[in-house]
Amino acid sequence: MTYYLLGPDRRKYQSEVPGTLGGHLKHRIYGQLDCSSALAWIKRGHYINHRVFFADEEAAIVAGFRPCAKCMPEQYAAWKARQE
Repeated sequence: MTYYLLGPDRRKYQSEVPGTLGGHLKHRIYGQLDCSSALAWIKRGHYINHRVFFADEEAAIVAGFRPCAKCMPEQYAAWKARQE
């Protein structure tokens, strides 16, 4: 099976290994694949066209994405503190 992941340069690439994190391309947010917030939006038919996946957290950060406040509260708090 082939998976499409977003790299640090924000370009999609093929991978034989699925991503460990999901994200929203337009809002530049990343989080756990089972994030209740993301899954709720997907269930309502939203989010899907902007859904991206990352190999790891480092790739998401380098690509300019921030952590989800809902499913990654500790990482979000650290990110938020760096913004201030």
